[in-house]
Amino acid sequence: MTITREKMNYDLVIVGAGPSGLSAAINFKKLCKKNNTDYSVCVVEKGSEVGAHILSGAILEPKALDELIEDWRDINDCPVKVEVTKESLMFMTEKSSYNIPSLFTPPVMHNKGNFVISLGSFCKWLSKQAENLGVEIYPGFAASELIIEDDKLNGIVTGDLGIDKNGEQSSNFQPGIEIHAKYTLFAEGCRGHLGKKLMTKFDLRKSSQHQTYGIGLKELWEIKEEKSNPGEVFHSIGWPLDTETYGGSFLYHLDKNLVSFGFVIGLDYKNPYLSPYEEFQRFKLHPKIKHIFEGGRRISYGARALNEGGFQSLPKLSFPGGALIGCDAGTLNTPKIKGTHTAMKSGMIASDLVFKELTSGQPNPEISDLSKSFQNSWAGKELKKARNVRPSFKFGLKIGMILSGIDQILLRGNAPWTLKHAEEDHLSLRTKSESQEIKYPKPDGVITFDRLTNVSYSSTYHEENQPCHLTLNDQKIPISNNYELFDSPEQRYCPAGVYEILHSNGAPVLNINSQNCIHCKTCDIKDPKQNINWITPEGGGGPNYTNM
Repeated sequence: MTITREKMNYDLVIVGAGPSGLSAAINFKKLCKKNNTDYSVCVVEKGSEVGAHILSGAILEPKALDELIEDWRDINDCPVKVEVTKESLMFMTEKSSYNIPSLFTPPVMHNKGNFVISLGSFCKWLSKQAENLGVEIYPGFAASELIIEDDKLNGIVTGDLGIDKNGEQSSNFQPGIEIHAKYTLFAEGCRGHLGKKLMTKFDLRKSSQHQTYGIGLKELWEIKEEKSNPGEVFHSIGWPLDTETYGGSFLYHLDKNLVSFGFVIGLDYKNPYLSPYEEFQRFKLHPKIKHIFEGGRRISYGARALNEGGFQSLPKLSFPGGALIGCDAGTLNTPKIKGTHTAMKSGMIASDLVFKELTSGQPNPEISDLSKSFQNSWAGKELKKARNVRPSFKFGLKIGMILSGIDQILLRGNAPWTLKHAEEDHLSLRTKSESQEIKYPKPDGVITFDRLTNVSYSSTYHEENQPCHLTLNDQKIPISNNYELFDSPEQRYCPAGVYEILHSNGAPVLNINSQNCIHCKTCDIKDPKQNINWITPEGGGGPNYTNM
C-alpha cells in the first residue's frame, strides 16, 4: 500500500512533550534568542494534549528548573508552589509501622527544598513557556516510524489515522506526515516504542548493562480538609510486599486537600501470582493509611513503568541524526525516587550540543559528546553515586538495606565498585508449580477498587476500529508458555485488565482488551518470552490524566 505523505522540515524535532523534551525545546530556543538566530523546532506529542499521558508521584528537585527558567518563582501561574515541609520513611508490617530515623535514611532520600507537584500540570506550564519562545507543539500526533537513510536518522513519520482493524484504509483515513529534521531528540518516556528500535538499530546498549524497571501505580484523592497537610511527604517499605520483592509506597500532600498516593514495585518480582495492582489496593487498608482516605474521594487513577537501572544501564545516548533523552534513556535516580530534574538536564545538555553543531557551519551528523557531557554534568554524577542501590536489593530486603546503607551513608555513593543487576526482568518469574498463590481482599468500592472501575478514572479512550497496538510475535506463546508454565501472569501484572484468559470449546484463549490500555508498557517489559510488543496507537488515544 503506497501512501503519499505531506513532508515538513525542521532543524530540530523532539518526540514527546514531557519534562525532558520541553526542557530541550525551551533551552534550544533560548540559545537561539541569545545568539540572534532562528532555528526551527517542533515537538510532537501522542497524548490528546500536553500532560494527558504524564504520570508521576511527584516531587520536584528544582535544580534543573533554576537553570532553565531562572525567575520561575516570580511567575504567577507556575504550578510549583507546595514546598516539602515534613517527611517520614516508615517500615511497615501488616498491622504496625515503624519510623526509620533520619540518621539511618540515606541523604539522597531527603527532600528539603523540594516541591510536591502535579507533573502533568508542570508540563502544561512548560509547554506555554516553550510556545512563548516560538516552539511549535503538536499534541495528538504519535511518532510511529523512523526515517533512516544511509544509517542516519533523518526524522520521523506520524501515525496514520483511519486504518481499520484489518489494516485497510477506512473512509476517515488521513495519512501521517513525514517530519524531516537535522536532529531528532527522543523523549518518549520509559520504554519508548521508537527508542527500543533505535537501541537495536544503532547498538546503543553495546557497553551498558540491561535496563531494569518498576511499575508505579497512582491515585489522586481529595481528602477531608482536617486531614490535609500541604507539603507533607510519606514513604514506606515492607508490607504488603515480601522480603524478596523490591518496592514501596508514597503519599504526598498537595494543596487544595489533594494527596497523591501510589505504590512502586520492581518488575523483577518472582511470584507469577503477584498483582502489583492488588498490592497497591490492599496497602490502603493498613491502619496507618486507611484513615487518611476515609471520607474522601478518588479523583484519578493511572500507572506507568519506570526505569530503575540507573547509571550502569544508560545506553549510548547519541546516534547519527539524533539522541535519547530523559526516561527514554533511563535517567531516573531510583533511591531518590525522582527523575524529573535529571530528565530536564539531559534534554538541556542535548539541545546545547545540537545548537553548537548547527552553528558550526559544518555540523556533524551525530552529537557524539552527549554521553560524556551528561556523565560529567551534576545529573550524571548524581546517577553515578546512586548506582549501587537498586542492584543491592537483588539479595533481598534485609541485605539490600544493609548494602545501601554502607554505600549511601558511609561511603556517600563513592564506592570503588559498581554492582551488576540481576537477570532481566522478564526472566525473573518462577513457574506456577514453584509459587504460592496470593489471596487478595475483595475491593470495598470505597477505599479499594477493582481494576476496571479504576481504569474509568483514567479517562482512557481508543478508537475501537483500529489495529491492536499490543502485538504478539507468536500467537501460540501466550498459552503454550505463559499459561502452561506461569498461569498467565499478564492477567495480573497489567494494571488495566487488558489481558484475560477465556475458554473456547474448553481450551484456554488469550483475549486482549486493548481499549483498556493506559500505556504503562508493563506487558512489553515483563512478558516472559518478550512476545508482547507495545506499539503506538492512533495519536490522541490512551489515558487523559487530570493533574497527575
